[in-house]
Amino acid sequence: MSYTQSIYHIVFRTKYGQDTIVEDHERELYAYLYGIVKNKKSHLYRIGGMPNHIHMLVDLHPTIALSDFMKELKEKSSKWLKTQPNFPDFIGWAEGYAALSKKSSDVETVTNYIKGQKEHHKKCEFPAEYRKLLEDHGVEIDERYFLKDE
Repeated sequence: MSYTQSIYHIVFRTKYGQDTIVEDHERELYAYLYGIVKNKKSHLYRIGGMPNHIHMLVDLHPTIALSDFMKELKEKSSKWLKTQPNFPDFIGWAEGYAALSKKSSDVETVTNYIKGQKEHHKKCEFPAEYRKLLEDHGVEIDERYFLKDE
């Protein structure tokens, strides 16, 4: 028996950072994303976000590569969103994402952080939040590409 734990705080945004996730219908999107996670035999601790980005705390099944998971998550949800009348302005997800490794003792803190997104963003816009998350995790930011879409 192998024992693994691959907990990630994942953050990804809409193409061009546009506000295309309609708050009144975000739970529909979250349920769809949860279904993808569940079908990958992974565990979703929490999901939340704002009209232009999503935060997820996920424990990935050991047979799943993070890059494959993100590719499938974004592809499937993008196709689904484009068919939904409740998300009329959605054009796609931005190319990149952040996936920050966490340990089990971080789950409660990150879960509360995700729960508090609406309140947090009354004081802090997404670019500043994203930059701080990356810097706090020691991720080197290349300014030529930071939050830029093709």
